[in-house]
Amino acid sequence: MSTPTAAQLHAADASVTVLSNTPAVTDWSRRYFGPWWNSIEVPAGSVCAGPLVTADVDEKAYADVAAQVGACPHEEVTYAKAQLLISRDSTGTITGVSPGEGLAYRSEQLGGHVTISGRTVEPLALATARIAREMIRASLLRDGWTLLHASAVVHDDRAVLTFGDKGAGKTTTALLMARRGAQLLANDRVFIKPSGDELRVLPWPSAAAVGLGLLDALGLYDVVRDRLQAGEELHPTQHQDVTNALVADRREPLWEPGGKRERKVQLFPDQFTTWFGMELATGGTAAALLFPRIVPAAVPALVDGTRTLGEDDFMSGTTEDRYPDVFGLAYGINGGGYDLARATVAERLAALPHHQVVLGHDVTANADFLTKLAGDM
Repeated sequence: MSTPTAAQLHAADASVTVLSNTPAVTDWSRRYFGPWWNSIEVPAGSVCAGPLVTADVDEKAYADVAAQVGACPHEEVTYAKAQLLISRDSTGTITGVSPGEGLAYRSEQLGGHVTISGRTVEPLALATARIAREMIRASLLRDGWTLLHASAVVHDDRAVLTFGDKGAGKTTTALLMARRGAQLLANDRVFIKPSGDELRVLPWPSAAAVGLGLLDALGLYDVVRDRLQAGEELHPTQHQDVTNALVADRREPLWEPGGKRERKVQLFPDQFTTWFGMELATGGTAAALLFPRIVPAAVPALVDGTRTLGEDDFMSGTTEDRYPDVFGLAYGINGGGYDLARATVAERLAALPHHQVVLGHDVTANADFLTKLAGDM
């Protein structure tokens, strides 16, 4: 048996330890969460009491859990886009098996210890990071943090939060500002909590989805393609059609059948630094809100508008459909935080400067405009 390895994740006062006899599992968590959640390697023998994910490649353990779930009353749910069979016993232990992914789960101690057994390494590493992230999320939400659907950059500890529906320009705005020296805090969502007179923000690590056309417009397409051709890998959740497009040097947006959803490049968080030279922020203080709108022929500018923070700008159970809390990690808390915490954050954010902006397709002009705007805040 391999020597156990351990990785610890820390965000504010929340922490989780990942323990495994498969080094690739803890290596994955350390890489995936990196500086955003202070992910470090620790001696396995030093692991103390606290939230813990134990994960190993173990065919027998997987088969045992699968047999147990099959023999007991269970329900079928969709979790991470895969079938999951879930059973619960009288002690509060929740057991699950995902036959398609070859994964078995056991959640004990009211979600404080989750054991994952996998048949192969990659699905196990993905599942372990997913559960560890959900445990951190649950701890932060219980501590009064809430989760916004926004991108964010930080300059001198001042965080600019960008809101909008799909296609409004959240990712575009964040990456343009990060390329001009701001620190990238979040691509799609951010934790936020009142602290005295301030609103503190924390990142939510995740694979970042960036469209082929946007990568090309930002001058980053060739970097990604060159790295891919050199043998480096993008996040495994990326659709094969996107990889094929990169190999074939196709730069136009790629759509799912029906044309309703764009298939995008899926980047590891650390690739923003190692591939693009962008610096990552580990926190900041909310300073301003941006509400962008993309108009292809427009000259970037401040515009009049009535857009302000709304209910849809908070993450919630209804928006977290891929990862329902089937393992009892959040104790029933809404996926975006307590109602009171959300209301307090909304009130505080309403008092910050709001900027309605229009951006065109001239990347340099957009970057110049956003950089000046951030400097004036």
